[in-house]
Amino acid sequence: MIATKMIESAALWVSRQAQKRAPQGDGQNQFLEGSFAPVNQESTFTRLEVTGQIPTELDGILARIGPNPITPPNPSTYHWFVGDGMVHGLRLLNGEAVWYRNRWVGTDKANKKLERPRADGKRHGIVDTVNTNIIGHAGSLWALVEAGALPVQLDTNLDTVKHSLFHSDRAAAFTAHPHKDPISGDLHSICYNALQRNRIHYQVINAKGELIRRVPISVKHGPMIHDCALTASKAIILDLPVTFSFKAVFKGATFPYQWNKRHSARVGVLPRHDSFPDNSSSHKNSEDCNENEVRWYAVEPCYVFHTGNAFDLDDGSIVMDVVVHERMFDQSIQGPEGNKITLERWTLPANGTNVERKILSDRAQEFPRFDERLATKDYRYLYTVGADVSAPDSPQPLIRHDLQSGDVVEHWYGDSKVTGEVVFVPRNANSAEDDGWLLSYVYDLADDSSEVVILDATNPSAEPLAVIKIPVRVPMGFHGNWIAADA
Repeated sequence: MIATKMIESAALWVSRQAQKRAPQGDGQNQFLEGSFAPVNQESTFTRLEVTGQIPTELDGILARIGPNPITPPNPSTYHWFVGDGMVHGLRLLNGEAVWYRNRWVGTDKANKKLERPRADGKRHGIVDTVNTNIIGHAGSLWALVEAGALPVQLDTNLDTVKHSLFHSDRAAAFTAHPHKDPISGDLHSICYNALQRNRIHYQVINAKGELIRRVPISVKHGPMIHDCALTASKAIILDLPVTFSFKAVFKGATFPYQWNKRHSARVGVLPRHDSFPDNSSSHKNSEDCNENEVRWYAVEPCYVFHTGNAFDLDDGSIVMDVVVHERMFDQSIQGPEGNKITLERWTLPANGTNVERKILSDRAQEFPRFDERLATKDYRYLYTVGADVSAPDSPQPLIRHDLQSGDVVEHWYGDSKVTGEVVFVPRNANSAEDDGWLLSYVYDLADDSSEVVILDATNPSAEPLAVIKIPVRVPMGFHGNWIAADA
């Protein structure tokens, strides 16, 4: 433990010294401008302008999170993924927009800048930024990030409560993208620590927030594993050629991951339950599980930030929908690059060793979402957002893919409007797959304002059911979720 802390401290010192020496450059960075530009204060508003009618069934918070630097960074070396995390929330109840709030996540670095006391809880790893996802689990709200930091618990006003691996007493790296089993309520995840380059972990957090499974898996080069996938019987690992780069650290890069052509691309499959013990009462045996249970499939070099759904076939094969980037972090040190993006269906054949790839759409898009009641099962509708990295402030639509018929339906929010990730909310627990609403934060380029738009998921190309004006701008960020009040 002492040796680990010494390595972490040394790595932080080297990184900070290198960043101080990094040149200022031309001062240009698209992730600090336009729709990405940070806001400079926390806000609370209780009287919100609404056009149309908010469905009365919506009782909860539309939560979103993203990078929002508190103090101006060096534009030349600033990477979009490292900005201080800020959460945004819109509370809906009885057909009314009750409030909107934004709050910085209370990491040590953020609280020091804001002159606030250190938040309660344990700490883990060298990452001190939590800015990537926000979920509801085990009765609480949690802000998430990957690469080592613990989740941060928030209260229902979005203020920081503590740092913790949910309700476990363990301190271990988590992920920004856990996947929930809709039957058990367990969160399944593939987690990595930035400074532990030869090992990742498969972890399961049960519905009570307890760590019940932790399985080590050997890797090389320290891969950045942003997302994973889940079927009814398997967890799926994306070990792809974006890896930790000491060279980038020594050059002063704030985000130390780069494209690595020496790193073989592969997809791993491991049993969820049958081969590994349930360690709800003890973690002792979890580190001794046989990682030979993982079955690896080769795939052409590429990168996947986000998966859609995944499910088992009767013959033992696995189907997984993914957004595929031809390359990533090969040139830019400021954020994602504008390489070719495709929406694909990957099949992992029961009797094969290579991933079989089928292009569903060659249109650039990202942030795939679906009706999560159908997680681990065959499904019909996948929702994405148009993406143009070369022109990030260009208007982009919501895209609904009918995976059965192949039909595509779009919703354009306006000539000057860009939508963030869109979340599907079912009308009720038993409604049809498309019977519900599509909610997102939308940015208006013309007047530098934001709004929340609610669409009818049965007819997403139609005019919005409701538009809620947000009195302050919500910068374009990463992920969010609808968190129902009864959760």
